[in-house]
Amino acid sequence: MTDSPVVLVIDDEEIIREALEALLGADGYTVVSAGTAAAGLEALAARRVDAVLLDLMLPDRDGMEVLEDIRRIDDELPVVMITAFGTIESAVEATKQGAFHYFTKPFKNDDVLVVLRNAIERRRLVLENRELRDRLRSDTHRFDDIIGGSAKIRAVYDLVARAAPSRATVLIQGESGTGKELVARAFHRRSARADKPFITVNSGNLPPDLLESNLFGHVKGAFTGAVYPKKGLFELADKGTIFFDEIGNIPLETQAKLLRVIQEREFMRLGGVDTIKVDVRIIAATNVDLRAMTREGRFREDLYYRLNVIFVQLPALRERMDDIPLLVQHFLDKFIEESRKPAMILTPAAMDRLMSYDWPGNVRELENVIERAVVLCGDREIDVDLIPDHVSANPVFEAPDAVIPPEGIHFREVIIGHERRYIEAALEAAGGVQKKAAELLHIKATTLNEMIKRYDIRPRRRKGTGDARDDETLEPEGAGETSGG
Repeated sequence: MTDSPVVLVIDDEEIIREALEALLGADGYTVVSAGTAAAGLEALAARRVDAVLLDLMLPDRDGMEVLEDIRRIDDELPVVMITAFGTIESAVEATKQGAFHYFTKPFKNDDVLVVLRNAIERRRLVLENRELRDRLRSDTHRFDDIIGGSAKIRAVYDLVARAAPSRATVLIQGESGTGKELVARAFHRRSARADKPFITVNSGNLPPDLLESNLFGHVKGAFTGAVYPKKGLFELADKGTIFFDEIGNIPLETQAKLLRVIQEREFMRLGGVDTIKVDVRIIAATNVDLRAMTREGRFREDLYYRLNVIFVQLPALRERMDDIPLLVQHFLDKFIEESRKPAMILTPAAMDRLMSYDWPGNVRELENVIERAVVLCGDREIDVDLIPDHVSANPVFEAPDAVIPPEGIHFREVIIGHERRYIEAALEAAGGVQKKAAELLHIKATTLNEMIKRYDIRPRRRKGTGDARDDETLEPEGAGETSGG
């Protein structure tokens, strides 16, 4: 089988077939010719074909009927209609029936070559998308709702599969937008608790008293407004799983009570005296270094070790770029179905743009970009014009210049000023991601975090899609709520 594109020419005029064979052969195509509809369909059944040039008037059948047969055999195969008796009506009808393009005889050679190149390129993209969908359906590239086939994400699949059946606590660490909640749900679904509740706790969004009331419940009269007794999330999650999203935000006093639940598997409602027993698996997620927080006294060391029985480090999207085509196809299918639009494909240029970006917002940012493209696309192809401007090649870190004027400088003041400028420049180059900015400066992320607080630095946000979720991924660590899912 040749690697060159194969074009099937179905035309009853020998001179037309010979002219097209010479034209297309000189342009690198393999040409298969047929003078009748029957011979053309037989040739189509016998070998791979990448495009068809089909005469509208054939001696044994009408070309429109042959077009219908071809569409039944392969509805993605591009068919270009040609005829000496072209009318507006027949052109419209041919395109309605799925023809890729329409020519009237005599046609210009250059026009034929351009249309065929476009048709075969679209065919290639369609087949690539079909292959991606097939890969998405396979167990090797999809694990519950987690998408990817790279070595790093497959290591996560393996860890979840091995540890899910146990009752051990799990600590998932990863940048915002890497899919921490998806991994937590995978642990739950793969366990014996799969048919029991999965309860998510958005850690740190509430004052300590209200958070504890939500977690442990309260008795009537426990506080002003406690008119009725209330079950907490731990009771509601009994026999199931409770997931703490961004556990590093939980206040120290609540951490102590959480530690007791893990150790004793019991607690008391707020204002109550009765002990309530529960069987709950605890999974926690964080986008910060909890070990560093324990050294700083902001997170209990004993709780950290209780949580860190099974540790999952989720890779950032920039660490598994090979997964981007699979993720793009997954999000395309998702948002095309939601918006009830026809099938779409990404042009090579659009995919190259996505593959050249470092994705500081990780999978969530990629999802936002694809959703925006699907919503705005008015055609079957998503090209670079539908990819936001900020999604471009990775930024280059340019440090501020240091200049000594003739009159000299106040050294300490200048050094402090330069420190601030270097930090701001690094944060801007890193898209607001502190971990990456720290790598650019070759300092610890905790050191950078301390300097950001000391100088009250707020990283400038990149221009995004206008979705509030874009901004969420660019805040300093600990500056607000983040999601691991």
